[in-house]
Order: sequence, then C-alpha cells, then structure tokens
Amino acid sequence: MHPAIRAAVPAVALALAAAACSTQPPAERPARGSVTAPGGAAVTPDTPRTGDGAAATLRAVLTTPTDIDLSWRGGEPGASGHVLEFATDEAGPYTVLQHLPPGVTTYRHPDLMPRTTFFYRLRTFGGPASAPVDVALPPGELTAEEQESPHDWLAPRSDPARSTTGRSVRDGGPAAPSGLKAVVKHANGILFTWTDHASDEEGVLLEARPRGGSAYAPVAVLDPDINSFGLITLPTEKRASYRVRAFTYGARSNVPRLTTGEPPADRR
Repeated sequence: MHPAIRAAVPAVALALAAAACSTQPPAERPARGSVTAPGGAAVTPDTPRTGDGAAATLRAVLTTPTDIDLSWRGGEPGASGHVLEFATDEAGPYTVLQHLPPGVTTYRHPDLMPRTTFFYRLRTFGGPASAPVDVALPPGELTAEEQESPHDWLAPRSDPARSTTGRSVRDGGPAAPSGLKAVVKHANGILFTWTDHASDEEGVLLEARPRGGSAYAPVAVLDPDINSFGLITLPTEKRASYRVRAFTYGARSNVPRLTTGEPPADRR
C-alpha cells in the first residue's frame, strides 16, 4: 500500500470498506493490491480524451475462499487508465480500490470477509497531464528534528493564486496543469505545486515514474481544484519523475458479483 495515496471517500463507504476487507488500508488510502502488466505498462498518453466510448469487460474469479482475482479487456482507446471499485451491495456505495495505468489488466483483492457477496466495476479515466519534473531526494531517513517539525505542507490545498480555471477536460482542450514544481522538504518528503486550468475535472492525479521505470502510475488521488500537495515517498520513489493530471471518468464496465467462502482455518 502506498502511504500517501489519498482520495475523498464518503464516510459510509469507509465503514463498508472496513467491514468488508480484513486488510483494508486506512480510509483515505486505496490499496495497491497486486497488479500485473504483461510486457510492461505503456506510458500514459499526455492528451487522451475520455467520453462515452467502449467500456471494458470485467471478469472476477474466486481463486481462494477469500481472495478474488479480477481481469479485464477492451475499453476506450487512449484512456489514461482505469479505476477499480467494489461494494457489498450492487446499488453501492462503491469504494475505490485503485486507479491503475492503462497497461495493467489484472488485480487481486485479497483477504476478504468470508461468506460475503462482492460487486465490482471498472471505469476509464482520462485527461491531460502536466510536463514532468524529476526529483532526487537525499539518502537516508528523517532525522529526529525533521520528524518533530510541522508537516502542515502535506495537506492538499487549493490556492486561488495558482488557479486560472476555464478550460474543459472533456472537450480535449488545453486544460493540462502547468508550472509543476517540486520542493524537497526532507529525505522522504516532497511538496508539489502547480497551476490548475481545468473547469470540469472530477479529480487530480499525481503520477510517478521511478528512475529506470518505463511507465507512470498514480500515487495520489486528489479532489478537483487542488493545486498543492505533499507526498511522503516510498523508497523506490526517492528518485523519480512526477507529473499531475486533471481527469474525468468515462465508460463503466459490467458489474460481476462473487460470494466468498469459508477460510480454510474455519473448516471443521
């Protein structure tokens, strides 16, 4: 699980997630899960559009009594990726598991509550990304002084001085965030700021490509209009390229359902 993936999740959805999955991460942080990108995930396009195009076909398989493997194919050409969601009632509310780059086509949802029915759906997302910035953090971990220093810079913020909204993501216009800057705060912390140009985005993604990697992947999911955010990095992200993306959601998949069984330890 990434320690800094953040999303605005309704309180009722958080309660559902905690009850449904015994290893569900903290409320505002969707789980990384296990993902597979055959042949390596393609780099996310910079100016995709997402509309009412073709939806992906989602398949779910109960591979152990409490593990569900999901896979999908098809979907909108040029989409920036997919967001995978689950619920224990077909009508919802649905909880986000993860925003996934376009080359990823499988996901394992592990250690689920036994004897529970799960519903899954997949949505495309797309929108323009900023120019990237490269960041190299100092080696090592935080010092005692850094640990005790204020970390109020971590919180997502919307600064009107960096907002010139009025451009549509859905119309494929020049709505990409601009002026992305990265300020190293300490050995594991980066403050990102940028200018927001989009008027109709449904969210903002911070994406990272670790040094030597071939693809960007979402590491933080932010609310619309956010233009400042602090990230606590994983070890692999201390040297990486970062960018931000204003996005909207597109076509939605079918909704498969599966009911978990008894864990092996509970069987008599």
